[in-house]
Amino acid sequence: MMAVLLALAFLLEPAMLVAAGWWGFSLDAGLAVRLAAGLGAPLLITVVWGIFCSPKASVPLAAPAKTAIQAACFVTGGLLLALAGRPVPGILLVVLWAANTTLLRLAGDPA
Repeated sequence: MMAVLLALAFLLEPAMLVAAGWWGFSLDAGLAVRLAAGLGAPLLITVVWGIFCSPKASVPLAAPAKTAIQAACFVTGGLLLALAGRPVPGILLVVLWAANTTLLRLAGDPA
């Protein structure tokens, strides 16, 4: 069961980045703005994730703080996907992350 939960966690992370990129590339703006937003939003989330949430994070946090940063990243990804006209997948992304994270914690995964 733990392997399935960890695999889902692994798959949800790039899905969050794709959601942020989808928002940027779907903006009703010029090509330069769409490129900046479509590449910049996932890059910003990736930087935050790498600094605070990755296994080799440069700023190690206690589990509750790390979970809060992860939640902020996933809620941002879900919100951006909703703003791109895909509210159901946006909500599903956040709900799947929350459920998976809860099950991982109950199964004994500390981070």
